[in-house]
Amino acid sequence: MKNLSYAFIPLILILLTSGICSAQGYQVGDRASDFALPSVDGKTVSLADYPLAKGFIVVFTCNTCPYAQAYESRIMDLDQKFASRGFPVIAINPNNPKLQPGDSFQAMEKRAASRGYSFPYLLDEGQEVYPRFGATRTPHVFILQRWEGAYVVRYIGTVDDNYQDAGAVKTPYVDQAVEALLNGDPVPLETTRAIGCSIKA
Repeated sequence: MKNLSYAFIPLILILLTSGICSAQGYQVGDRASDFALPSVDGKTVSLADYPLAKGFIVVFTCNTCPYAQAYESRIMDLDQKFASRGFPVIAINPNNPKLQPGDSFQAMEKRAASRGYSFPYLLDEGQEVYPRFGATRTPHVFILQRWEGAYVVRYIGTVDDNYQDAGAVKTPYVDQAVEALLNGDPVPLETTRAIGCSIKA
């Protein structure tokens, strides 16, 4: 009986490992699937709503996380800089509002209005989109490039190398990645470690 139980260990390890891999979400080079999520402006937003976009800066963020708040202005700046050039920001709140009331849809509406967001701010209803991407933090950035009819992941990680002080940033990862894609160059750094609060599920 003991030998039989030992025989199942490799199978269990394989199953556990495959589960971990499938839970990781997209990797650089993967094709991302579209989504349809409610926006604070009363619309339902999909990537397909932007037929002329060259790509997207998809940011999983929220109202309440101090890191998300620290990066908020920089995310707004990214949209101002790149939306007109074909890479708009799409912000998605992945948190469960039952666990984080400050991230309710009503609170999202108020923050977007008070801060003057120029980009859509979406709620991940049912929390189905963020696991697909593999987002774990707020904020967590995924740059998608429209390529041969698909949305291909080109960058995953954080906005830049200094969440505490925008004036002390040495490497603006997202800015550099989008500029490279617009110029037809390889992204200089494809992945970085996302810095932020854990997603409330």
